[in-house]
Amino acid sequence: MSGDVVEPVEARPWRPENGAKPVVRTWPHRDPPALWVWSKGRWRWATVMARQDWTDGRIAYQVSVDLDGSTCVRARTYWWPHPGLRVAHRSAYPSSTGPVER
Repeated sequence: MSGDVVEPVEARPWRPENGAKPVVRTWPHRDPPALWVWSKGRWRWATVMARQDWTDGRIAYQVSVDLDGSTCVRARTYWWPHPGLRVAHRSAYPSSTGPVER
């Protein structure tokens, strides 16, 4: 089943020539959502830091993820949907466009 999965596509950062800035949504730190990210032949747990809703309708998720099992966690942003991304955990809290919880 996982043999046909390809690694997800990273989203490039927003630029002024892309039009209006994407709407950024975050969740409380006490219960962030999570995704499974396909990397180096395995599904890796990725904590969602933010969701970006671009004005052209695209969605990107910014996550913190250990891509190779080395315990080195990196920030990556991926386009959604993609076969190399799966929902791992849904937050019990709604997302917000307000300030990030401290």
